[in-house]
Amino acid sequence: MAAPLKELPPKPTVSDIIKSSKPAEWRQLDPANTLYMDLPAGRVIIELAPAFAPNHIANIRTMATEGYWDGLWIYRSQDNWVVQWGDPNEEKPKSLGTAKAKLEQEFTVPMKNDTQFTRMPDKDGYAPQVGHSNGFPAARDPKTGQTWLAHCYGMVGVARGNESDSGNGGTLYAVIGNSPRHLDRNITVVGRVVSGMPLLSVLPRGPAPMGMFEKEENWVPIKSVKLAADVPEAERSKFEVMRTDSASFKAVTEAQRNRGGPWTKYAAGHVDLCNVPIPVRETK
Repeated sequence: MAAPLKELPPKPTVSDIIKSSKPAEWRQLDPANTLYMDLPAGRVIIELAPAFAPNHIANIRTMATEGYWDGLWIYRSQDNWVVQWGDPNEEKPKSLGTAKAKLEQEFTVPMKNDTQFTRMPDKDGYAPQVGHSNGFPAARDPKTGQTWLAHCYGMVGVARGNESDSGNGGTLYAVIGNSPRHLDRNITVVGRVVSGMPLLSVLPRGPAPMGMFEKEENWVPIKSVKLAADVPEAERSKFEVMRTDSASFKAVTEAQRNRGGPWTKYAAGHVDLCNVPIPVRETK
């Protein structure tokens, strides 16, 4: 009979690290880079990453300011994949206003665009280097000089057709399942959901191919999508994100890499990029 496995020494948990973190290790969301998508069930908050997709995000800002998504729908919910929103009416689509209908893809951008990358030592199967940049999971290839955002849970990307330049930001999706990293460098990624993921992840799955809702009555109406900068300050949601170049975030990563405590019997000594939580907290 095998001997009982010994428990590992206790180590700080992510909750412990958050509690002991310093105020300077947190940053407030920039209203110019924050989207509020208000649904009947509540608010989804998306932080945009202009360093990685400047042209698409400029277009998204224009659409939000002009109310493009107001009255449109979430019309796709695919199990272990994505939730997608925009205009499903291909025959009579809603006007984009002054937003651009076509943009060159921004699957990757020059590494010089990203000055806040903090590399993880862990090996990755999809990129030579991975880490975090200003609150976003990122990857890079020094040989090509290119960097990109990774398709982790909650990341938001620009839907497109077969042509690489067929996405303009009008149709967006959020990852609600296991991280589909094979999409990296194939789709323009513009940000991540920092609050409200349960409003998306618990939606019923669409019965049609690719998780589409066949019937219009099953579409989820979007009340509005606005830039936080266009919302009166008193009505803004107050959130902070832990700085991913901080000592506390380094400790968060290590807490995931080498877990301890009475339950854990084996510490992996490794953590996947998408398994590192990026702490977010609501403030008063």
